Amino acid sequence: MKTYFYVIVLTLSLVGFRNSTPRQISGTVYDKANGTLLAGVSVKVEGHNARAQTDANGHYSIALAKGDKYLVFQFIGYETQRMGIGKSDKLDVWLNPSVQALEEIVVVGNGTQLKNVLIGRVAGVTTGTRHRIAYESRPPMLYAMDSESYKGITENRFFNPKSEPLSTFAIDVDAASYSNVRRFINNGQLPPTDAVRIEEMVNYFQYNLKGPSNGDPVAIHTELSIAPWNPKHQLLRIGLKAKSVPTDQLPPSNLVFLLDVSGSMASMNRLPLVKASMKMLVDQLRDNDHVSIVTYAGTSELKLERTPGNQKTKIKDAIDGLVASGSTAGGAGLKLAYRTAREHFIKGGNNRIILASDGDFNVGPSSDGDMEHLIAKERESGVSLSVLGFGMGNLKDSKMELMANKGHGNYAYIDNIMEARKAMVTEFGGTLFTVAKDVKIQVEFNPAKVQAYRLVGYENRLLEKEDFNNDQKLGGDMGVGHTVTALYEIVPVGVKSDYPGDVDPLKYQQTKGNTVVSNSSEVANIKFRYKDPHGEKSRMQQVAIADKPQDLSKTSEDFRFASAVAELGMLLRDSEYKQQSGYDELIARAKAAKGVDGEGYRAEFIRLAESAKLLSKSNDLAVETQ
Repeated sequence: MKTYFYVIVLTLSLVGFRNSTPRQISGTVYDKANGTLLAGVSVKVEGHNARAQTDANGHYSIALAKGDKYLVFQFIGYETQRMGIGKSDKLDVWLNPSVQALEEIVVVGNGTQLKNVLIGRVAGVTTGTRHRIAYESRPPMLYAMDSESYKGITENRFFNPKSEPLSTFAIDVDAASYSNVRRFINNGQLPPTDAVRIEEMVNYFQYNLKGPSNGDPVAIHTELSIAPWNPKHQLLRIGLKAKSVPTDQLPPSNLVFLLDVSGSMASMNRLPLVKASMKMLVDQLRDNDHVSIVTYAGTSELKLERTPGNQKTKIKDAIDGLVASGSTAGGAGLKLAYRTAREHFIKGGNNRIILASDGDFNVGPSSDGDMEHLIAKERESGVSLSVLGFGMGNLKDSKMELMANKGHGNYAYIDNIMEARKAMVTEFGGTLFTVAKDVKIQVEFNPAKVQAYRLVGYENRLLEKEDFNNDQKLGGDMGVGHTVTALYEIVPVGVKSDYPGDVDPLKYQQTKGNTVVSNSSEVANIKFRYKDPHGEKSRMQQVAIADKPQDLSKTSEDFRFASAVAELGMLLRDSEYKQQSGYDELIARAKAAKGVDGEGYRAEFIRLAESAKLLSKSNDLAVETQ
């Protein structure tokens, strides 16, 4: 009888234990418009505080209690979805992009903002040429600009090839401006004009260009058609494609993670996102790669000694243990990172510092000039510097862009986990492994065919014409598989135009360069120089452009899509040279030229342009009501 009693008690205990065990439900969240995975989606059980978030692959898993009936899915820019919980332990969800959310805009003071983010006391703040709103209480991920800094940009103007036949610049593979612009628009704000670097927006996207087939590290491609924003003008596209190298054939890496753990990195979109990003990169490491970790706050510290890439758990544990606090001695951290990289230098390998920060240095050497001087001295060691920008509200974009440019590296802005995946996984080779350094382009325009020309973007990468042949002058670096696009707007001879404008005759000398001696039918001659990753002597290639423009409809999808991105950049900058640019036209062109879009980046651009159109209308309304 006693035995029977214990069996009953044990059975009831097990039943009770089983019923109290939480049920797990999991699934994947997609964008309903194009089927792409959505990372960072908030998943909440209706009725209590149980929450989860989708990972880089759009996957989530959340515990349920007895009686739970609904899950609520929320993501900025998408309609909130309330889903019933059935008997299945799997629930996939498709979210609809929300246009109405961006139409819910009100005018506040001298700016505009979404109705549903007007939380806390509002104070007007002026930055650049646009007005913004600052908040004393902010919901997560919705920040005003506050103390962000951007280098001022004076747009490239039109030049007359009779007096200025040469245009020279260093290439730029950075894409930080695009993801930063996306952050502003997704948060219901137009970006400050100086945050819009058109070349970085264009070069955010990969283009279908053939790589070199003759052993060279870079191949060049060109197209000539009409300029969509002015059919009387022409648009010249110059495309460079770096060679692809299988991962197992890439040289071994000596990497130093230089991680900002100061107090300014404490919020969710900073250090936690840094940790997630760096752990993605750790997953890509091979056995012959090595990692050291340097951190800085009030002081700098070597957090992890040189560790091989096959000890991923050890590296990730060191990353997970980081905590944000204190001031920001970025200069000291940079010095320690360079010293660490030099101590473990791999001859013929990939020696690189990866800096993750908001750029807000405030202890010791901290100015842009200080950083330029420090990096100019250190880069002679052969150690490159790549920069990953994080955070909202005090992003020091100007400093981080300069550091990457001077450090033989690239600059990316990480605004969400999907952008981290793009930089650390999808474009792993291009981010870390250089195949051609100091790449420069020089274009000579034929005045017999060209009345005026203008380089679209690249304002902070311009070089003097003499710099093209000077191997001491820095160019830009191209990584494995990188593509680079540059666009020139051309006013053909014979077209009535106000560009570039006339000047009165000189009094004391004759105006030079007015005689055209060439009878060539070429529009321009393009030269580009590059060095091998470990070389100091440049090599040159060149190609001539025939005066045979194609109809826009017959150009490649890449040409039309890149032109749409550039046109959006001009509208966001309110460019003096936007001419007949319009949102409807560029959106239609981008949709028609979306092509194969496996990662969904082009579809995302189209949604971004549609959102910018709505915000622009609201901004115009704000001006009218002042």
